[in-house]
Amino acid sequence: MSKVPRHIAVIMDGNGRWAKQKGLPRAIGHQEGVKSLHEMVETCDGVGVKYLTAYTFSTENWFRPKSEVELLMKLMARTMDDERPGLIKNNIRVRSIGRISDLPQNLQDTLSRLIADTAKNTGLTFALAISYGGRTEILDACRRAVEAGKAPQTEAEFGTLLYDPSLPDPDLLIRTGGDQRISNYLLWQSAYTELYFTETLWPDFRKVQVLAAIEDYAQRQRRFGRIEEE
Repeated sequence: MSKVPRHIAVIMDGNGRWAKQKGLPRAIGHQEGVKSLHEMVETCDGVGVKYLTAYTFSTENWFRPKSEVELLMKLMARTMDDERPGLIKNNIRVRSIGRISDLPQNLQDTLSRLIADTAKNTGLTFALAISYGGRTEILDACRRAVEAGKAPQTEAEFGTLLYDPSLPDPDLLIRTGGDQRISNYLLWQSAYTELYFTETLWPDFRKVQVLAAIEDYAQRQRRFGRIEEE
């Protein structure tokens, strides 16, 4: 590929609608969504993407029915355990952003083990945004500044207060499922991110669709508020 984004962020939307279209329980849609995420990690790693951040569970998702929230918590924990050997073998480093302390203790423990077990890997960095909201992240960063007694003087200084300052700004943000908004995702980091919206529902977003999004990105010119050099 001529131009591969260094960092891709993804909003995985459409699991429930996918299941409804097929007359299946929403749980099946979420399970199929896990397969899409597995394939996206493999594809991004294969083409040289360095960072992938997946909007796994938002702060707003806590307001879904209790039964679905519990299902998603169990699915995340099981998936982390199932995927651990492959992530270690494939040299993928896992990170997380969000209010992790809001999660059930067993999920916090599972996530911590996964992060620790992959900490020394040097390939793709795969970040899970869990109990994450962009406004909440900015609010939490402001709180840290107040607690430290020092207001950041530059954008770079403010960036060090975010959940994981080691993650660069995303070059490309992909949203599946047809909606054309970023839904409180990486609000600070996405100021100059290229956006890619597709009608494809997340469980149907596989390797071919990932490569098409990257190819679309490769055709774009990024100027960051400047003019194009002649």
